[in-house]
Amino acid sequence: MKIHLIRKQTIEEFTRQNAQSRVSFTEWLAKIKYADWEKPADMQLIFPSTDLLGKGSSRAVFDIGGNKYRMIGKYAFGDNQVHLFVCWIGSHAEYDKLCNENEQFTIRNY
Repeated sequence: MKIHLIRKQTIEEFTRQNAQSRVSFTEWLAKIKYADWEKPADMQLIFPSTDLLGKGSSRAVFDIGGNKYRMIGKYAFGDNQVHLFVCWIGSHAEYDKLCNENEQFTIRNY
């Protein structure tokens, strides 16, 4: 199923504020455009370092830019497409802080 990316403007805003991330996120977006997922594990076929979070959260953590950035997305598989909602974007260090506070399962900044 094709991916319906919700809050793409969040990624665009992040790359405007963090110019060094632009190439990495542009590559990520190009891959998403042609992705075809049938189940959550398919995300890892295109993005092997993706972590699927547990606790019934339906969230994935994408490592972007050689693990320099992290993006948390909440996914929902529908009848015809996968909805992927951008919940959070930040540096690896900022993500580690979220994990230390156990917020990676619930954060929704966007």
